[in-house]
Amino acid sequence: MTKRAVLEVIALGPEDAVAAQEGGADRLEMVTDMAADGLTPSVATFKAIRSTVDISLRVMLRAADGFAAGDVSALVRSAHSLREAGASEFVLGFLDETGAADMPTVEALVDALDGARWTFHRAIDRAADRDALRKQLADLPGLDTYLTAGSPAGVDDGLPTLVTEAARAGDPGYEPQILVGGGLGLRHVPQLREAGIDAFHIGSAARPGGWDLPVSAAAVAEWRAAVDS
Repeated sequence: MTKRAVLEVIALGPEDAVAAQEGGADRLEMVTDMAADGLTPSVATFKAIRSTVDISLRVMLRAADGFAAGDVSALVRSAHSLREAGASEFVLGFLDETGAADMPTVEALVDALDGARWTFHRAIDRAADRDALRKQLADLPGLDTYLTAGSPAGVDDGLPTLVTEAARAGDPGYEPQILVGGGLGLRHVPQLREAGIDAFHIGSAARPGGWDLPVSAAAVAEWRAAVDS
């Protein structure tokens, strides 16, 4: 029996979370401030969402737009606060000025996460060397997912990279699940599923009315059907 594909939906608040779960999402990525491409939400927002739905919740750790860490001590404090509030899954990703993984920051946060599972997000799409970055991160505890479009420009450009990386599943650095997101369209799903990819991430695609309106359960259900077919 084929394993059910993961469908992850961006949630900004409880209304989004409820609609995403109703539509068939398996997991939420919790963020605030999509104008900055998603930053760390408040503990209060985390608690509000967590009390509203029972599906998995991954919480963003990111203080500013871009892929530089900024104030690492503030990020670590956020990680501790969210862990204390009950968060058990996270999303993070930082690069240094050379385009390599910012290992001191990532290691400090992983230490603060204390064994929690986490996704390295689309910073991989801006890395100077994707393969080298994967190998830099390979031994860090908790890393089980890469959120990637395969290219900074999105899935249209990144499809060949995604297919190539999916074929390397199980190689050193390639054990984490590929979660495809960033310009992902329903038209991409059949080719990605054919390549063995079984995790999909949507944000604006779950909001036909734009970011000012909440998640549409019907839109999520359409994606659920597509990734399951």
